Amino acid sequence: MAEKKITKKINWLKKRNRVKNSLGVRGTYPRLVVYRSNVHIYAQLVDDNENKTLLSSSSNDKDLQASVKKADNKIEVSTLVGKALAGKLKKEKISSIVFDRNGYKYHGRVKALAEAVRESGIQF
Repeated sequence: MAEKKITKKINWLKKRNRVKNSLGVRGTYPRLVVYRSNVHIYAQLVDDNENKTLLSSSSNDKDLQASVKKADNKIEVSTLVGKALAGKLKKEKISSIVFDRNGYKYHGRVKALAEAVRESGIQF
């Protein structure tokens, strides 16, 4: 049983690295990385040249807590996080990024976050 969990984790890490390498523009634009847990969703903008996190947003942020509690489901929460991150990107005058889905399927909460950022005028 433990071997299956280890194998599953290793396969996920390999997939994550494959996705990261296939982006092809590593270092030219900031990379928007998404992490999805069972309860929350996190997004951060990483500059690969300096290995620094430029911006971040999550469903744990204090400024989003009131709207997160009112949301009906997790997809709506992801949309709220995407809109909050897009607002931060506009304040920093960042218009082009690379989306890193971090090995997750482009479906559901990950897709909702990406579309919310795109609707604000940020180009992927």
